[in-house]
Amino acid sequence: MTDTSMTELVIAGWTGRDEQALRKHIRELEELGVKPPPTTPIFYRVSAHLLTFSDQIQVCGPDTSGEVEFVLLSKPDGLRVTVGSDHTDRKAETIGVALSKQLCAKPLSQNAWRYDEVKPHWERLILRSWTDGKLYQEGPVTAMRSPEDLMERHGGLEVGYAMFCGTLAAIGGIRGGERFRMELDDPVLKRKLSHEYRVKVLPVEG
Repeated sequence: MTDTSMTELVIAGWTGRDEQALRKHIRELEELGVKPPPTTPIFYRVSAHLLTFSDQIQVCGPDTSGEVEFVLLSKPDGLRVTVGSDHTDRKAETIGVALSKQLCAKPLSQNAWRYDEVKPHWERLILRSWTDGKLYQEGPVTAMRSPEDLMERHGGLEVGYAMFCGTLAAIGGIRGGERFRMELDDPVLKRKLSHEYRVKVLPVEG
């Protein structure tokens, strides 16, 4: 099941506010053969058809992994925020980041919050992910640039656009798995957005 209400998809990369953490993430990917970006942040355009609410995605080969991110959704009635995974083909990433982003579905929660409800305590929100039941990522949304900063740098966010807004460093290094779980935790209003999906690896025959 795809999110047909979103007609355009932007993947914001290298959005870290902490320069040290950003360099760490760049080094993680450099170890996998990924070239550093020409600018930070950078905005990749991929097909909106990749957005999905499904609890299973299919990928080509064993070299993919998820990344928890907060996701902005520009709706006719205002801006909303949810949680999603920028699932990426790491092998293809060594050829081209934009290509690797296009090759995998982008799961996200079916639920979302109005941004104006969380904006007053935005710095309290926490992102987490688990790979095969083991904590994989954890940190505040403020590790990334603010929604206003990213939208301004992109030139705005028109109605129908979804924007993935960057991720956290992986605990223990980047790795894939059969099951990826993610959440956006609001400890102030005592609620969470979450989603879990399984990764079905298709054989590579040539």
